[in-house]
Amino acid sequence: MWWLFLCVGLSAAGLAVLGVLAVRVFLAVQELARQVAAGTEALTRASERLRRAAEPVAERAGEISRR
Repeated sequence: MWWLFLCVGLSAAGLAVLGVLAVRVFLAVQELARQVAAGTEALTRASERLRRAAEPVAERAGEISRR
């Protein structure tokens, strides 16, 4: 009969370990999502700055090609 208690105890311990690991994965995914959002925002700002910086160059290139 002791083996039955041992199996149930080990099963409960295994479920507890899986629960802890699931929480750790959840927190890591949340952190990754925050980092991806920050990277996306930085790329958006950089692309906007690049577009603004390239406008005068594109206008000058258009003027040169029309000559």
